[in-house]
Amino acid sequence: MDTSARCEENCDFGGYHPSNCSMYKIDNSTMSYSVLCGESFANCRNCSDASAMSDDNSYSEVNSPFSWRGMKLPARAALSKLRIKRYKHGCEKEIMDLEMELMKERFSKLLLGEDMSGSGKGVCSAVTLSNAITNLYASIFGQHQRLEPLHPEKKMMWKREMHCLLSVCDYIQEFRPTLQTLKDGTSMEVMTSMPRQDICINLPALKKLDAMLLEILDSFQEAEFWYAEKGSICKNLIHSRSFRRIIQPVTPRKQEKWWLPVPCVPEQGLSDRSKKHLKHERNRANQIHKAAMAINNGILSEMQIPESFLASIPKSGKAKVGDHIYRYMYNAEHFVPDRLLDSLNISSEHEALELADKVEASMHTWRRKLCTSHSKPSWEMVKDLVSDADRSNKNYFLAQRAETLLFCLKLRYPELSQTTLDASKIQYNKDVGQAMLESYSRVLESMAFNIVAWIEDVLFGDKAMKTPK
Repeated sequence: MDTSARCEENCDFGGYHPSNCSMYKIDNSTMSYSVLCGESFANCRNCSDASAMSDDNSYSEVNSPFSWRGMKLPARAALSKLRIKRYKHGCEKEIMDLEMELMKERFSKLLLGEDMSGSGKGVCSAVTLSNAITNLYASIFGQHQRLEPLHPEKKMMWKREMHCLLSVCDYIQEFRPTLQTLKDGTSMEVMTSMPRQDICINLPALKKLDAMLLEILDSFQEAEFWYAEKGSICKNLIHSRSFRRIIQPVTPRKQEKWWLPVPCVPEQGLSDRSKKHLKHERNRANQIHKAAMAINNGILSEMQIPESFLASIPKSGKAKVGDHIYRYMYNAEHFVPDRLLDSLNISSEHEALELADKVEASMHTWRRKLCTSHSKPSWEMVKDLVSDADRSNKNYFLAQRAETLLFCLKLRYPELSQTTLDASKIQYNKDVGQAMLESYSRVLESMAFNIVAWIEDVLFGDKAMKTPK
């Protein structure tokens, strides 16, 4: 019987289909099988394993009904598939075991407060969870510095671990009075446990912003631009003359962050459709950045001010901010914070951060004086009791103007680092819900800012390509 006849005969067994690229060659004298196709490589390997095992047996495998060589081709193929499934199942189990060990390690760090000695010197749960979200963001997006989709494995890891960390918020409850009607018709007020209001409002919004940012990155799956490392040469992609024109560090951002990859565009520039898409996604990322920053500022403002910070601020706000800023804030009939910032000639973000620390410390100095005059412990209680007559109080309007100046300063420098007060609040905060919302909004704010910067780099490269040399 020829080879084609054997193939047709074998096709009748349980849906078995031989390889299309070659057939099994059978030598009747030795009953040995050779494989000429990559699809049947597993069968060939299992055949050799079975023949090696048969050398130890005292009986002939050919006459045995359970013999590998005594089996027909479809049975051997089914057994090979079974072994492959077992192998894959073993690999999947090994991966699950590794993930389980990783989860155990991270869960242990959360319980120990990052103090692996177990001596109780670790930080509180709020700070541990905040650090966990920050470290996860750094590990996933720290090396992602291009306007392109996130790697599928990293994207899955980000979603899975954030879902695990944020699940803590599902168990944060608060008691609220609710009206219940009894069977006899009488109504009574009962305290019932419900999810905390700040988490119910902010957490779904942050999850939506997170999904939108990932959508923006996924939208650049097929782009007309590409990236090149600093000093590298993209052969067959762009001429050296135009490449040199793009990688010149003409913007302050390129001079400060020289390690970032350089966006490259074709010599004819980007198409109108691509530029429209870039501008649309830039506007979306800008709105996401503003929303995340607003949530973050709101959460930070609700956090309790540490006693260590209040003990460190000076008793005189004027001495902290300086005479120039104090005179403008006190004497100006119409306070314009942008005009004051322009007159200060701030040359770097370091100077901007130093000014923010001074203004914030002075603001709390004036607020504390007003709280002392009203015999109230916090500013939140005082500002609701301030009457129209008290609004002319020097400490009140100086605190209000300092708050406005600080807000405008942060808008002018969106990449400004955390102030001393913000860092102190995060460090000494013990509210787990606030810690989760603050860290989540902070990393989303950073991600949105980076996406806007990457889009602006591409648009700048396109504009530089079209301008004459």
